[in-house]
Amino acid sequence: MHIWVDADACPAVIKDILFRAAERIQAPLTLVANKLLRVPPSPWLKALQVPGGFDVADAEIARRCAPGDLVITADIPLAAQVIEKGGHALNPRGEFYSHENIREVLNLRDFMDGLRGSGVQTGGPPALSLADRQAFANQLDRFLAKKRC
Repeated sequence: MHIWVDADACPAVIKDILFRAAERIQAPLTLVANKLLRVPPSPWLKALQVPGGFDVADAEIARRCAPGDLVITADIPLAAQVIEKGGHALNPRGEFYSHENIREVLNLRDFMDGLRGSGVQTGGPPALSLADRQAFANQLDRFLAKKRC
């Protein structure tokens, strides 16, 4: 299993949780972003810089992701592609996307996008809270424990 991180918008605190987890279970983790990112020195951690542009990092993750891989992303269309390929998708707030919920999440995203496109101010997501970080860490630990069995 490889862990892929849609790193352009991934909060630093989530990256730190992921670095520790990848080291603990000795799983390869790759941050993918269109800017240069630094990772702690480790044989398990690396960063991949892609050219700038709309969804270039997402396309690269979708291309490289294999069945069973875990992708950390808040990008719902990317999560849908990952699930379609047999991978797993977890957002930085601790919500797993699955075959059961991805259609509903995509529909809600499209609806909100339509509202914004018509001029309705929908606001953005709230700041990442301590509860969000804990939910992410808990979901990640449960997933990794399940994969190790």
